Amino acid sequence: MPKPSAQVTAAEISRLAGVTRATVSNWRRRHADFPAPAGGTDTSPLYDLEAVRAWLDSRGHGTAASPAEELRAALRLHSGGGSAPARLLPLVLAGAQRDREALTALGELPDGELAARCHDAVAELADTVPGAETVAYTPADAPVLRALLHCVRDESGQAALDVLAERELEDSAASGAYQTPEQLADLMARLLTPRPDGPYPARVLDPACGSGTLLAAAAQHGARGLFAQDVLPVQAQRTAVRLRLAQPEADVTVRAGDTLRADAFPDLTADAVLCNPPYADRDWGHDELAYDARWAYGVPPRAESELAWVQHALAHLTPGAFAVMLLPPAAASRASGRRVRAELLRSGALRAVVSLPPGAATPLHIGLHLWILQRPQPGGSDLHRVVFIDAIGEQRPHNPQGQHGSASSITRSRGGRASLDWAALNTAVLDHWQTFAADPAHFTDHPGTACAVPVIELLDDLVDITPTRHVRVTARSADPLAVAKNARDLEERLKESALALAASCAGTAWVAAEEDARSWRTATVSDLARGGALTVHRGVPAGRGSQDTPLPRRHTGLSTLTGRDLATGSRASGDVDEQQLADSTIIEAGDVLIPGIRAAQGGGARVADDEDAGCLLGLHVHLVRPDPDRLDPWFLAGFLSAEDNVNSASTGSTSLHIDPRRLRVPLLPLDEQRRYGLAFRQLHRLRGLAREVAERTEETTGLLTQSLTSGVLLPPEAALG
Repeated sequence: MPKPSAQVTAAEISRLAGVTRATVSNWRRRHADFPAPAGGTDTSPLYDLEAVRAWLDSRGHGTAASPAEELRAALRLHSGGGSAPARLLPLVLAGAQRDREALTALGELPDGELAARCHDAVAELADTVPGAETVAYTPADAPVLRALLHCVRDESGQAALDVLAERELEDSAASGAYQTPEQLADLMARLLTPRPDGPYPARVLDPACGSGTLLAAAAQHGARGLFAQDVLPVQAQRTAVRLRLAQPEADVTVRAGDTLRADAFPDLTADAVLCNPPYADRDWGHDELAYDARWAYGVPPRAESELAWVQHALAHLTPGAFAVMLLPPAAASRASGRRVRAELLRSGALRAVVSLPPGAATPLHIGLHLWILQRPQPGGSDLHRVVFIDAIGEQRPHNPQGQHGSASSITRSRGGRASLDWAALNTAVLDHWQTFAADPAHFTDHPGTACAVPVIELLDDLVDITPTRHVRVTARSADPLAVAKNARDLEERLKESALALAASCAGTAWVAAEEDARSWRTATVSDLARGGALTVHRGVPAGRGSQDTPLPRRHTGLSTLTGRDLATGSRASGDVDEQQLADSTIIEAGDVLIPGIRAAQGGGARVADDEDAGCLLGLHVHLVRPDPDRLDPWFLAGFLSAEDNVNSASTGSTSLHIDPRRLRVPLLPLDEQRRYGLAFRQLHRLRGLAREVAERTEETTGLLTQSLTSGVLLPPEAALG
């Protein structure tokens, strides 16, 4: 039986051939012998990979694919399915340890001998890569073995490792396990040194290493002894390969296994610990570990696996050494964990808690916390203060005295990773932590950003160590005269917006139709697309990584317009990665942007302007590009947003998805379209002004309410008693 061929998208064909997606679209239209779709849908067809490769070869495009693309293709075709990438991980390191001539000679061997030689090469890594001793290859693996060796030879071991990581190496949906983004890993690694000029910890442990991002960051800062463990063998393998490729001079020890139940390093005392443990894991071993010696601060409750990981980290530190852990915010306030938190505070083991903005790490909708811990030194002085740092405040306009700011900029700053200013965030967190660590007793609070709190004040019934609870700005600390001035300024801005809103409604001469409402012939967007009056494009999501998959490189000079941006009337705020650069449509002025998911209110279609132009089309957004000689864009946007029209083109029960090709458009002369277009453009401006009034109303009333209740402002006509 012949092996089934993989299926590829048009974007993948463009990368295989070394051309643009537009070229692939032209091939499909102009060449009758171009392979017909073998699967997928009308809007997202899939093509037989072997048929595509044969067609490309016949036209001289078969050699355009890079070694990495050839490896991807070989993995798709490989009969081993999803297990192949995991078995190939040790071979990446074995190949990287050989020179170019040796790799070339190895790839030219017959299939059987190639498989045997690769098996022997991987067997040599039994003490280096967990599970390498169990890996076996057969002659059927020869095509993918050759592709991997060529990728290592012509690009690098890291390039081959990245390709393998793109695949589903294993079902790694361990509850709450997420990858640590590189920017955050770097920050966590830098937090291990409370003194900027101090030596970097020599031996660093990550007991839940995932893909090894944290230890790689520590190695870049000077760590030379790297110890790692992970419950998933494929993750332990990838960490071992990654670290040895990046840091060949480092002493790397990686083990697979359940860290809490079967610690692979029971006698290790490290100079530092970095960890992003699984979250909300109820099956962490509560019952069998009830009397474990690691629980020096109390037995972690069954629902508090995070506190088990915290104590595991402390147990592996030398006295005075630090651990930095990424934890969910619930770990700071859950009632079940208050006794353990209290002991961590009393002993001086908890030194700092940092709240991160949503989007800093997965899960993106939650603002995670960094806990900085230090193993107490015997006979050392008591530590009476803990510093709380609200890094969320570094991503929004500071407003300690009610200065007015842009509500849209606040929304964007919380909208995702693309809007995070990592440079400002890193500088602020490091400065506050290092200043506090140098002299805890004399740390100067920074309202809204950082404050040091005596431990005695934290030991109440809740033992809540959530940073925003302690750092939040209060109007009481502000200058009353400055607040009163800013309140007047906000009221003036609100009046200006309200007057602009009222002016946009004045003098509009809406004309009634005759006795009966007007009717017209219509055509669907699909019909108009077939006639060449417009083209329809779909948004592509940003690349997403699992704990096994590296996040794609981000391009800070570009942004993606997301469905949320369209719904809120804001500008593009999404990430841009390499996959999107190859696959996405670039927005042009005059394009009609349509939400892919129906919003409860507002967020209808709009016409892209000069600020939207150049951004990439993101997830949950459709783009209709009209021929300006045949269709007016604002006319299109208005009718494509009509409620009846959207209802007829929506599918689903709870989440209503809009199919733009089913939307209907009246067939009107261009002059009449432009008349409607002017009206719809006016309504779009009206909606934007109304949103601005609402935002400024909330900003003004929020400041006034806070200031009145804190005593900074008095009611009108009132006087101090």
